[in-house]
Amino acid sequence: DPRDADGHLPVEHRCQPPSLERVTFEDAVRRAIERNPTSGQAAQAILRAQALLDQARSVYRPSVNGAIGTTVLDDARGFDGNITQPRTQTAFSATASFPILAASRWAAARQASDQVGIARISAEETRRQVALLAAETYLAVISSQHQRQIAVRNLDTARALEEYARARLDAGQGSRLNHIRSSQERAAAEGLIESAELSVRQAQEALGVAIFADGPVDAQGEPRIAPAVPAATDEGWLAQRPDVRLFDAQVAAADRVARDTWKSWLPTATAGFTPQYVTPAGFFEPANTWRAFVQLQIPIYDGTLGATRRLRIADRETARLRLDALKSEARAEVRLAQESVARNEQVVVKSREAAESALEALRITEIAYKAGATTNIEVVQAQQTARNAEVQAALSEDRLRQARLDLLVALGTFP
Repeated sequence: DPRDADGHLPVEHRCQPPSLERVTFEDAVRRAIERNPTSGQAAQAILRAQALLDQARSVYRPSVNGAIGTTVLDDARGFDGNITQPRTQTAFSATASFPILAASRWAAARQASDQVGIARISAEETRRQVALLAAETYLAVISSQHQRQIAVRNLDTARALEEYARARLDAGQGSRLNHIRSSQERAAAEGLIESAELSVRQAQEALGVAIFADGPVDAQGEPRIAPAVPAATDEGWLAQRPDVRLFDAQVAAADRVARDTWKSWLPTATAGFTPQYVTPAGFFEPANTWRAFVQLQIPIYDGTLGATRRLRIADRETARLRLDALKSEARAEVRLAQESVARNEQVVVKSREAAESALEALRITEIAYKAGATTNIEVVQAQQTARNAEVQAALSEDRLRQARLDLLVALGTFP
């Protein structure tokens, strides 16, 4: 049994994580994109849009239909001994037709092509959201691990102080009060260990869900998030954001639909050719015949066309307003992300300085306590101050990583 005389588990036994699959930051993002079912749904949306495009493009292809018909009369028809209509007659025919004028249907094919482009950009935006979720859960694992490391160091310090207070008490040089205080700090440190372990496990479970794994997944190594450099102009980095390109494509598609409304007033024309074979032939109907035709349809009145045009214009203007709002939000996101990165870089520097100073103060206080110059009250206070400073330093580093990730996302360069 690894427990000590007081029933405490050593740090290496209490804080050793279970054997889990470990992935790097890049692998987590890649696996999330490849395995998440949402990405598969986006791919199916592209296939559906492509199928609708192929269906709309059928207007450019001829249509061919075949027909077989048998006519049975009660008796043959004729006069003067001649059969003009046999009692049983079978006709074989085929009709090939092609729309030589179909402006509205041709416009629908181009509009369907726009929808394919929208589906592809939408899939990119879906992949970005999936990758962002995986990246944020990976950072959550790293952050919880940092808090666990701080808790472990704090427990080591608390146990060392408890052992020293017990040794002084056993030697008749210390006080019962000092020993109780040190035991209290050790117990509190062990409670922080348990909380940190739970936070790590929760983050690992979330990472496993994000990358569609069979169980919890651990992070392997610090993420390498390169500092982002925005383009010289807004339009440069705005064009890299999938959500902006998606809304822009939707505006272009809505504008095309609105501009094509007038084509519904244009006439349509269809040319066709129908050969026919009849057996047995009739007196007035030869065995082999054919006919060619051109059919022109002219819309004279349709009360829905005006309302349809107004509806399409409203849809286009709504799409434009959504695009303008998104661009405004994107610019605000970039400005805030840049400010956050700059501020958090300064916070990290100052927090690390504060943590180093607090650790130095703790070492000095421990030396003074062992020399009998102070009580362990000062040591406990120094421990708490050092722990809080380390926590704040770790949190500031985590916030800096998150800020850099947010800037990459805002600029459209992630993943």
